[in-house]
Amino acid sequence: MLEPLKKRNDLAGPKVVEALKKRHFEAYYISDSKDVAAKVLELIPAGACVSWGGTTTVDQLGIKSVLADKGYKLIDRDTAKTPEEREELMHKALNSDFFLMSSNAITEDGELFNIDGKGNRVAALCYGPKNILIIAGMNKIVPDMDAAYDKVRNYTSPVNAMRFCDATPCAKTGLCGDCLSPQSICAQFVETRICKPDGRIKVILVGEDLGI
Repeated sequence: MLEPLKKRNDLAGPKVVEALKKRHFEAYYISDSKDVAAKVLELIPAGACVSWGGTTTVDQLGIKSVLADKGYKLIDRDTAKTPEEREELMHKALNSDFFLMSSNAITEDGELFNIDGKGNRVAALCYGPKNILIIAGMNKIVPDMDAAYDKVRNYTSPVNAMRFCDATPCAKTGLCGDCLSPQSICAQFVETRICKPDGRIKVILVGEDLGI
């Protein structure tokens, strides 16, 4: 990462963390992605049941392997042998002790914005797992909710659609078509204004670009 950009992240990141804390999130700033796994292990007690939604950030950091090596009880939908078993595991994840995810966008004043297709990720965020642990790079930070909506609709969602299928207009053009396709990944729009109860949602903000 370019040194001026890293310096900017290290100045701006802690301010976003303070904004998150004012909204009752438990939040931390970690400058170097190499230190994230240690913080995750510090936050998740030994023996806890852990699951996750679709998140390239968690994959990129190798967190799942770290948790497996430490002997945590994991609910991993990708181990399912049938679609029915996968669905069952996704429902079980809603009762986990910790649910890992990223956030599609975080505003400078500490609000979260997420778009989901199936809805399991935002369902967990809103209610279910005892704790939510969000890991997000500084590329997810936007000035306000209007900017969050624009970024996720016109950049994040088209890129994610290309990961999963090629049937939506945005997967073909790279731009949001405001489609009503059955394959659309933009079914649920969730703005999280405050964390309730206090501290249930924990945010690790990382001073690098991570995920999409």
